[in-house]
Amino acid sequence: MMKLLALGIAALLPTAAVAQTPPAPDATVTSPDGSIAVAVTTDGDGRALYAVTRRGKPIVSPSRLGFLFTDARKIERNLKIAAVTRATRDETWEQPWGEWRSIRNHHNELRVRLQETTALARVMEVVFRVQDDGVGFRYEFPAQPSLPKANIAEELTEFNFAQAGTAWWKPAFLWNREEYLYNRTPLAAVGTAATPMTVKFDDGTHVALHEAALVDYASMALLRNEQANGFKAQLTPGSNGPKVTKTGAFTTPWRTLIVADDAPGLYHSHLMLNLNEPNKLGDVSWVKPGKFVGVWWNMIKGTWSWARGPKHGATNAHVRQYIDFAARNRIPGVLVEGWNVGWDGDWFGNGNNMNFSQPTEDFDADALTAYAKRKGVSLIGHHETGGAVSHYEDQFDAAFRFAADHGERVVKTGYVADAGQLERRLPDGTIVREWHEGQWMANHHIRVLEAAAKYKVSIDAHEPIKDTGLRRTYPNWMAREGSRGMEYNAWGGKNPPEHEVNLVFTRMLEGPMDFTPGLLSLKGQDDSDILSTIAKQLALYVVLYSPVQMAADTPESYAKYPKAFRFIRDVPVDWQDTRVLTGEVGDHVAVARKDRTSDDWFLGALTDEQARTVPVKLDFLDAGRTYTATIYRDGDNADYRTSARHAMAIERRTIRKGDILTIAMAPGGGYAIRLEAARRR
Repeated sequence: MMKLLALGIAALLPTAAVAQTPPAPDATVTSPDGSIAVAVTTDGDGRALYAVTRRGKPIVSPSRLGFLFTDARKIERNLKIAAVTRATRDETWEQPWGEWRSIRNHHNELRVRLQETTALARVMEVVFRVQDDGVGFRYEFPAQPSLPKANIAEELTEFNFAQAGTAWWKPAFLWNREEYLYNRTPLAAVGTAATPMTVKFDDGTHVALHEAALVDYASMALLRNEQANGFKAQLTPGSNGPKVTKTGAFTTPWRTLIVADDAPGLYHSHLMLNLNEPNKLGDVSWVKPGKFVGVWWNMIKGTWSWARGPKHGATNAHVRQYIDFAARNRIPGVLVEGWNVGWDGDWFGNGNNMNFSQPTEDFDADALTAYAKRKGVSLIGHHETGGAVSHYEDQFDAAFRFAADHGERVVKTGYVADAGQLERRLPDGTIVREWHEGQWMANHHIRVLEAAAKYKVSIDAHEPIKDTGLRRTYPNWMAREGSRGMEYNAWGGKNPPEHEVNLVFTRMLEGPMDFTPGLLSLKGQDDSDILSTIAKQLALYVVLYSPVQMAADTPESYAKYPKAFRFIRDVPVDWQDTRVLTGEVGDHVAVARKDRTSDDWFLGALTDEQARTVPVKLDFLDAGRTYTATIYRDGDNADYRTSARHAMAIERRTIRKGDILTIAMAPGGGYAIRLEAARRR
């Protein structure tokens, strides 16, 4: 088998790499179903290369591996394949919460030991894990006298795509962190890109390039290389020269390639989660998914303020109003922003006055906690660092003790500062500036999770480092922002109708996103119109997954639209199964999710600025069972561009397995459905 594989992939590799004297060990591996193949070789200069095929077609042409260091010779040339080992694993594990209850981890592993043929004789291993739907690979360095400390200037890892195609990507290393709209360009026209980047080859194959298990390392972006459709890794800078510093034995994050026939196939992959380590926190029964409302949208619009004064939002009266609203509607959480001392004055990128255990004088934390508890509601805390990260770390114990003492099961963190401007204090007191996705911040977020877990508190991070599947290892990392969310619809330059459809097959491949949906008023700052229909706002609760899902509008707005709000009340946030039924990146999508605590399904569908009717087959339902479908769809005249954006029809139908839905979606619209399973007799 391996000899046949080597012959099949030989066309991808340089002649010198195939014919070596003496022959190198066979460094090839396939996925369990044989569809994806990976081969590693060296060229005539001793450069290590890898290549990937799928069903015999090239996906990644020969691409280099290696490292540049700030204080040592690079590892790139004069390498030989010294040893090859293989392994396989097939197991099923259960998520404590998530889009799926059970995850199958079935992969074949190839470990290639590369050694320099020079006097240094340094060793690095490259480990590939190949699933039926993708490839993950990482570097592993053993402890060795010739490399006691690695000061990494850059990786030399390449991703030379073997075909032309279309790419969906957003820029890296700009001031607004991850919060940019996605570009849709030819693959050859991509600039410096953040990951994940999603590509549709000209033959229809879809590939998503990202990374998994970003621990004690700098985040990876993509920089064009000299190949027509080629990229190389570009690591996020650090404050001290090297982008990454490691001592002794170390591993890198996994570089990941999800490969599928279509866009829905990308979302169904479990590659990211499987490449992360199992839960390190032990019993996490205290991690509780749930919806929440919050003292938030009025601040985003500018009606209220975070700072103290006549417009202060986090007052006893306002918070009690939200607690009462949450209790009436069986919503378990109330987020309060601006409750603590530190918001007065210029806090943007300057959060050294933030105190996360000292409420303002008009926020009685003890009384409000007691009031919420009597109502069956808990408060959600907010720790906005204003970019003063070391200042936040100084307060970890006091801050999370305060949160636990006041019944806060979840804390929303924030790092509002321009990229490259986070404040880090060195042991001697010197202040340096870090990037949101550098090595130091990767470690900071783990420190947050561990500090919070001591007090059984979960984290919803905003302005975060990218998601790389670490919720498996740290299940109290429930959600994060990491892209343009609903708040941009309050301001000028609103999210266009295609944005949320783009997110499904780009940002949502990372993991849960706190998008903060549910703006039924469809109004932003200064009464400006949001580019959405009301039915689409409901669909977002199914399409954009988060285990801590916000009902982001105000109680007054929800009172105006009680029929639509009923869906927001009913939709769960925790699932036992998920199916992407149809979709094209940036155009349309339909997602079905099964409630974890019942046999009910919920379905959400979105379109971009084009009106569409896309048939959806309900072949995932139980055979022989009937379902009552409550359908919230765009009204016949609905349109995100007109005053009819609020037009919505609610229908009820009886549904069975195999039925096909043909529901019209208005421009900028969508629909949401609850499928209630009839009781079995």
